[in-house]
Amino acid sequence: MEKAVAEVKVSSIFIYPVKSCRGISVSQAPVTPTGFRWDRQWLVVNYKGRAYTQRVEPKLALVEAQLPNEAFVEIWEPTESSYLVLKAPGMDVLKVSLSTPKEIADGVSVWEWSGAALDEGADASKWFSDYLGKPCRLVCFNAASETRPVEPEYAPGHQTMFSDMYPYMLLSQESLDALNELLKEPIPINRFRPNILVNGCEPFSEDLWTEIRIDKLTFQGVKLCSRCKVPTIDKKTGIAGPEPNDTLKKIRSDAVLRPTKKQQGRVYFGQNLVCRDSYRRRWEGT
Repeated sequence: MEKAVAEVKVSSIFIYPVKSCRGISVSQAPVTPTGFRWDRQWLVVNYKGRAYTQRVEPKLALVEAQLPNEAFVEIWEPTESSYLVLKAPGMDVLKVSLSTPKEIADGVSVWEWSGAALDEGADASKWFSDYLGKPCRLVCFNAASETRPVEPEYAPGHQTMFSDMYPYMLLSQESLDALNELLKEPIPINRFRPNILVNGCEPFSEDLWTEIRIDKLTFQGVKLCSRCKVPTIDKKTGIAGPEPNDTLKKIRSDAVLRPTKKQQGRVYFGQNLVCRDSYRRRWEGT
């Protein structure tokens, strides 16, 4: 196992600026304790402040997000001409300023967490409301005043922003290849939305990784990533189907992986991570 792990390489880095919208493949990214910079920093919420995700609004899978290329350089800070750019079928382009002061939006919630966020204003609200056909707002995580701890029983003291559970998620190409061999129609990596894609290991070996050194950073594998319906949604069409979850139930369910433990009817694919280094620095994929 040590020899195999030593040969593993990072092949891709992905950042998802708006939760449940499309990701960006980048060659480098600033590492922070709450995840890669810009990852799940924005969230679409309903009129009550509750998060919208692909689980209930699969059309979010069609929303493309763009950030300035220089946004992924470690020391870069936004200027008056810096924008998050959003595109979606049938919609005009939306430009969200990265530097304009924002109003506070209270009562924002995602899963178990609730708190205040930064409201991105009327134009963003109208854009998402028109696109989804219901009242929406776009909010940004307010790191200056809010924290969102991860599950303390798995990674005490660590935090995230608007990701589901943890600041980083890793998956191997070999695991995806092994799954695709069992599927009638192979699926791309974007179904699983990892932050870090690696290759050069045995399929599913990442399940067992507890300490991962990448460049000069140390990541801790804390918990297998349980999967909901999001991987069943085709990211090109926004339409859900039975796969890959039907196949994952046969090979990656808790009944298969943890037969002696309490069964929760879950399937697992990928490893959740936290970064043990508490400072921001750039990290480059190879």
